[in-house]
Amino acid sequence: MKIEELVKVDSKGRVTIPLAVREVLDIREGMYLLVVADKDKKELRLLPIPVAAKLVRIRLVVEDRPGVLAELTRFLAQHNIDIVSTRCTVLKREELGECEMIVDLAKSEWTEPGTVADEMKKLEPVKNVEASYMSVE
Repeated sequence: MKIEELVKVDSKGRVTIPLAVREVLDIREGMYLLVVADKDKKELRLLPIPVAAKLVRIRLVVEDRPGVLAELTRFLAQHNIDIVSTRCTVLKREELGECEMIVDLAKSEWTEPGTVADEMKKLEPVKNVEASYMSVE
């Protein structure tokens, strides 16, 4: 189901999310939305985030080869870590890639970004990893 609504940006850069969209996505007052802007596509996405979410940004440098993203996502799934957003790019073809993921640790046995980073460093294709809580502005 897709809903399209035209909204106007006010002088402070704000938009009102139409009622039909809020109802379909169960967006309520006080909830957080993750704003993802894609400069190349000139696209803006809003992702509703549950109140209990523990959002962590993970930045990885990995080998560039088939199956690496699948290996990373399988590893996160095995530890009950929900992927909210992911973006991967090739730095050097068939050598290095870079991934940035936003994940939710709310249902995981791991509650600290450092634990996630330490465990992901043990994965064979991972060359470097940084993880930190996302702050709300």
